[in-house]
Amino acid sequence: MTTGRAHSERIVAASPAMKRILRLVRRIAPTESNILLTGESGTGKEKVARLIHYQSNRSRGPFVAVNMAAVPATLIESELFGHVRGAFTDAKRAKRGFFELADGGTLFLDEIAEIPPQVQGTLLRVLQEREVHPVGGEAALRVDARVIAATNRDLRVEIAEKRFREDLYYRLNVFRLHIPPLRERKEDIPFLVRFFLERLAERHRKRVSEVSDQAWALLMNYEYPGNVRELENAVERGVILAEEGESIKVWDLPPEIAEGRVPQLPARASGEASPGRGARPRDSAEAGYDLSLSLEEVEALHIRRVIEASEGNLTRAARRLGISRTTLWRKTRKYGIASVS
Repeated sequence: MTTGRAHSERIVAASPAMKRILRLVRRIAPTESNILLTGESGTGKEKVARLIHYQSNRSRGPFVAVNMAAVPATLIESELFGHVRGAFTDAKRAKRGFFELADGGTLFLDEIAEIPPQVQGTLLRVLQEREVHPVGGEAALRVDARVIAATNRDLRVEIAEKRFREDLYYRLNVFRLHIPPLRERKEDIPFLVRFFLERLAERHRKRVSEVSDQAWALLMNYEYPGNVRELENAVERGVILAEEGESIKVWDLPPEIAEGRVPQLPARASGEASPGRGARPRDSAEAGYDLSLSLEEVEALHIRRVIEASEGNLTRAARRLGISRTTLWRKTRKYGIASVS
C-alpha cells in the first residue's frame, strides 16, 4: 500500500493512443465517477490513476494505492474496511481500513479481480452507501473516497465464469480507460527512453546521456512483454553498466533485448538498379521509379534507398532525409521497411 499527496505526475505520450488517454483524463478527472483502468501489467495504470487524482478536485486529499493481489485473502475485509480491537485473535488494537485512510481523496484498487467473491458483495455495498462497517464493529463509518480500480484481466470473462460479480463490475465501470501495451505504441519508446535516461542517470550519478545506434534499433524492435516497466528496467541496467561518459551499448542491455535480431534491409528488387553518380534523369525509368507509382510508394522507395545508402544507420539516414529519427522509425513501420541501425 502506498499513499501520496499532490505532486507533479508526468506521463510521456507521443503516440496517438496515449495522447487520447491524456485528453480523456483531463475530461474525467474533475468528476466524481468511479473509473476502471484495464491493460496488461506494466503499462502504467497506477501512473494514470495518480494523474487522475492530481488533476481532480480531490488532489489535496490522500491517494491510497493498494495491490489486492498482495493482500492475503483472509485479511482483505479487515484491510479494506478496518477492524475494531478484539475483532479476531490478532486484533490487539483497532485499525483503520484503506477506505477510511482514503477519506477525502482517492482509493486505487489495483488487481481488483483478486478480491474474493465473498468480499465483493461487501465492497459493492460500500460503494453504494458510502459507509463501511469495520470488522467486529457495530457502528457504520461514513467515507468519502473516489474509487479507481484496475485489472489486467478481462472482467467479462471473470463474470461469465462466476468469479466476479456483474453488479460490482458495472458499479466500478462507470468510465473505462484501456491502456494499450507498449508494443502497440512504439512511438512512445524514444521519449520514454530519454525520460528514463535523464532520471536514472541522475539517480545513479552517472554521466550517461546517449544510446548507441545499435542499442536504439534493438530497443525499438523489442516487443516488451513487461511493457513500460520492462523498458524502464532495461534503461536502468544500461545506465548502471555503461562506462562513465559513454553511451549505452548493446552489451549494456538485458540479454533478452541485446540478443534480439534486428531485421535486415530487404534486397533490391530484381531489375532495380541504382542510378550512377552524376547520371542525368531522362524519364521515370532513369529517375529510379515508375511515374505511375503513388506518392506513398515513391516515398517508401526513397526512404529504403536512403537507408541503404546510409548502410542502415538510421541517424544518418534521418539527417539525409531532413526528418527526425522518430519520424523515420514511424515511416519504416508504416511502409514495412526492415532496417538496421
